[in-house]
Amino acid sequence: MEVVQSHRKSSSNNVIVSTLPLYRSAPPLEVRLEDFELFAMDRLRVLKGISDGLSRGKKPEEMEKLIADLWKAHMRHPQANEEANKDIISHFVLRLVYCRTEELRKWFLSMETTLFRYRFRFESSEAQRALMSEFKLPYKAVSNAEFESVKDKLGQVARSMGQTLVATDAIFYKVPFEEVPELVAGRRVFIHKGHAYVAMNQVVSLVVTQFRSYLSKALILTNRKWTSTVREQEKDRMTPIVEALCTSYLGPDYSQPSEVGEISLKDIDQISKTSFPLCMRHLFEKVREDHHLKHGGRMQLGLFLKGVGLKLDDALAFWKAEFAPKVSAERFDKEYAYNIRHSYGREGKRTDYTPYSCQKIISSTPGVGDHHGCPYRHFSEENLRVALVRMGVSSRAVEDVMDKVRNRLYQNSPRLWMNLALLCQFQESNDVVNKQGVQEHNVAEFQGQAVAVSAVFQWGNLNF
Repeated sequence: MEVVQSHRKSSSNNVIVSTLPLYRSAPPLEVRLEDFELFAMDRLRVLKGISDGLSRGKKPEEMEKLIADLWKAHMRHPQANEEANKDIISHFVLRLVYCRTEELRKWFLSMETTLFRYRFRFESSEAQRALMSEFKLPYKAVSNAEFESVKDKLGQVARSMGQTLVATDAIFYKVPFEEVPELVAGRRVFIHKGHAYVAMNQVVSLVVTQFRSYLSKALILTNRKWTSTVREQEKDRMTPIVEALCTSYLGPDYSQPSEVGEISLKDIDQISKTSFPLCMRHLFEKVREDHHLKHGGRMQLGLFLKGVGLKLDDALAFWKAEFAPKVSAERFDKEYAYNIRHSYGREGKRTDYTPYSCQKIISSTPGVGDHHGCPYRHFSEENLRVALVRMGVSSRAVEDVMDKVRNRLYQNSPRLWMNLALLCQFQESNDVVNKQGVQEHNVAEFQGQAVAVSAVFQWGNLNF
């Protein structure tokens, strides 16, 4: 599976895959970095949802509905013929993410197996038999004569589960009982001379056992390949994304305007100093200094400002004022205003764009003269230190951040800095400190700003 940064193969060249793939090998598809990350996050939302359902003790029928809803919500694709590719790509990306430790492998194996189990149940009987043949299971259906000889026993088992045995439609497979431990443990099969008689509607246990065994071995092999070659080869593209994904915040999306408050032009200077993450503060300072930003910087900062509550009219006024020393009002209206309105969903297809995720910013590739991207990844160590010190971060805190950066934990660095910086503000401000500590009203005000800003990046609430 090759990762590219700009183009995608046409659908006519895509590999044709079944509804429920077995993920035996990575497909020969070209994948854009954006899709590499976003597809994986969508699948991760499904797996996290499954984990939550299991931890809440949901019944099988409830899990079936939950998984169907999760899949529909997160794994659809605007182009129907791309859904199968999204399925396969997202699985293999997360296989890279979760192959790296025993704990990660165990969780991923359990969630993917559960997902496979229910998706198998959603398939038709014909599709289920086709999948069985793909696993090359050495089991044959019980003959009519043998079925008649054990029909009464099979009927007893069916009745014990509140079901009836319809002889005309019944298909059973005779398999070694140790290969269906969950059916044996649940007393859901008839056992005779070391063999379990497995009904067609129970075949999922056979297939899932094979799937789990294969995936378990594949995760070990993937880990070996990752540590020996892939991690170093992809250190500038895939590796930062892979290493950040398993700790990504996947909670509610606070980037929609309805989920955050509003900020006005008169507040923006103060908020930029107290609450903007370093990547946005850097862009904000650059546009103030140079009165210009290239397209990548305008998009990154502009969507961020939209996400934290800057209205369209204020956004137009902000950019127009900042560009004024170099760009006339007429030229601004002609060359820049349309793109700003477009990002707010007021032009073109009227798509309501959301702020860039932290992973998207980390994986960007700023060129000469660009100021967008992630300072923790794209700044030199010296420039990053200078930027943090200028923002009032203590020497000890700077070292904590630099340690995260050296370990390529780019996504954790802003969170650590934000907590330290805000705590420093609380401790140093005469307005917010009294004998009992920080005054409640001002704590809420500072926290509100921090959460509004951090939510755009999906970092979660910043509690000290």
